[in-house]
Amino acid sequence: MSDPLLFHPHTYDPAHFDPETRRLLRATVDWFEARGKRRIIEDYRTRAWLADFLAFSAKEGLFATFLTPAAAAGEDEPDKRWDTARIAALNEIFGFYGLDYWYAWQVTILGLGPVWQSDNAAARERAAQLLADGEVFAFGLSEKSHGADIYSTDMLLEPDGDGGFRATGSKYYIGNGNAAGLVSVFGRRTDVEGPDGYVFFAADSRHPAYRLVKNVVDSSKYVSEFRLEDYPVTAEDVLHTGRAAFDAALNTVNVGKFNLCTASIGICEHAMYEAVTHAHNRILYGRPVTAFPHVRRELADAYVRLVGMKLFSDRAVDYFRSAGPDDRRYLLFNPMTKMKVTTEGEKVIDLMWDVIAAKGFEKDNYFAQAAVEIRGLPKLEGTVHVNLALILKFMRNHLLEPAEYAPVPTRLDAADDAFLFRQGPARGLGSVRFHDWRPAYDAYAAVPNVARFREQADALAEFAATIAPDEAQGRDLDFLLSVGQLFALVVHGQLILEQARLTDLDESVLDELFSVLVRDFSQHAVELHGKDSSTPEQQAWALAAVRRPVVDEARSARVWSRVEVLSGAYEMAQ
Repeated sequence: MSDPLLFHPHTYDPAHFDPETRRLLRATVDWFEARGKRRIIEDYRTRAWLADFLAFSAKEGLFATFLTPAAAAGEDEPDKRWDTARIAALNEIFGFYGLDYWYAWQVTILGLGPVWQSDNAAARERAAQLLADGEVFAFGLSEKSHGADIYSTDMLLEPDGDGGFRATGSKYYIGNGNAAGLVSVFGRRTDVEGPDGYVFFAADSRHPAYRLVKNVVDSSKYVSEFRLEDYPVTAEDVLHTGRAAFDAALNTVNVGKFNLCTASIGICEHAMYEAVTHAHNRILYGRPVTAFPHVRRELADAYVRLVGMKLFSDRAVDYFRSAGPDDRRYLLFNPMTKMKVTTEGEKVIDLMWDVIAAKGFEKDNYFAQAAVEIRGLPKLEGTVHVNLALILKFMRNHLLEPAEYAPVPTRLDAADDAFLFRQGPARGLGSVRFHDWRPAYDAYAAVPNVARFREQADALAEFAATIAPDEAQGRDLDFLLSVGQLFALVVHGQLILEQARLTDLDESVLDELFSVLVRDFSQHAVELHGKDSSTPEQQAWALAAVRRPVVDEARSARVWSRVEVLSGAYEMAQ
């Protein structure tokens, strides 16, 4: 048996998509299944470059179909569009089989961001053709000395006197830098000071003036350091100049960071099949490991956390696809998927690893690589701390100043998400408004742990209204991050509940999930209480916000039965 809430390769049928999307997703699953577990693990262990996978993608037109916006496609290419719903589905599949495959795809998405945002028609046409040819792309933003601090770039462009430039400088931590047909590179002019001097330009990794230094990680993922030495940049290579280049960098990350959540989900799903199967068939003291109460609790917690990850991410897709100049709620839900969902993924893996213990190290299992790769996702496209600080900018408006919006439907339609490449200036976050979060909770007021968590959410709203961080605390990032964790839980719960209503989720699963969220909120409240700069009023509030989840043994047993059937439900062919 399998659980309909989890991805299962043998029963996967994305019938909600159009025929070509459905074919490509199923073909991708079939390619991995035919390759087999032993080969995939061996490629991972030997750090083999992904040539066979990229050849499959090129043959099927996978990247070209999914990553070419409709505006850049030909009249005879109706299946090409930038559709976040199907991109999310493919992220999950790649994560399920190996993050190395996802990474080559992810950095291609980042590399395409500045191109699809550009007014340079020649560059867009070139990118579309490279995708059709099966090429991958790279995003040349980070530098060894500055990370992704784009204010301090040392990639220098000197005017050549003929309307172009000569670029010299290094980039570091650049995925696909060994093979990219086009690298979107961020730099600054030597003759213009300040933001007006920024330039995004297209480079070719095969050009003689492009020097590949090394892969900076020990992995199949080629995370390169490269150096340009007097690289010729023509007018046709320039993608953005001035402030538009800066905005293109941030808006590209907005698009790219959304992919981390569903990759994390895929990793956790594959690992869960292995972990439950092992634990349920392992006999200790004459009993299956899963007969022990603490094991059942850990695996059930892992399961409901994973379900929560899926519900939040699926609902966030709808807001991402429905975004526009007058609806920028995605700017909160997007860093939430990056920060909250990926850290939930770490918790899911840790819970399962505590159960299977040494089995999690074995080289013939997927779990060993899952335990390593799950750590990377919270650290890509901005750290957890960076994204927590970002979502805090929205806390007051979200909790206290709701606005009216038309309801956002489930967005699985075959539409092009064109707004993502015309997001505009990357500023004005304080003006973003949100719909009222309370109705999502009201709809499930009869579910005991949703009601218990609602008490905590209301308490946080009161905190924001009466004892929010003062000016000095606003400079104490350590204190603010604890507040951010509490706020993130309220937003996480909101979208979970919205998606639960849209999908008619089993209320036993929802109640068990919110028992976990109640515990999480209490934990972060206690942490806030202990912060050096918390005031007596804030300390008293923190302790008053601690709640005990509502215990229901029958409910827990029903959820456990859903976990138990995962034993033996899926094993990848050797």
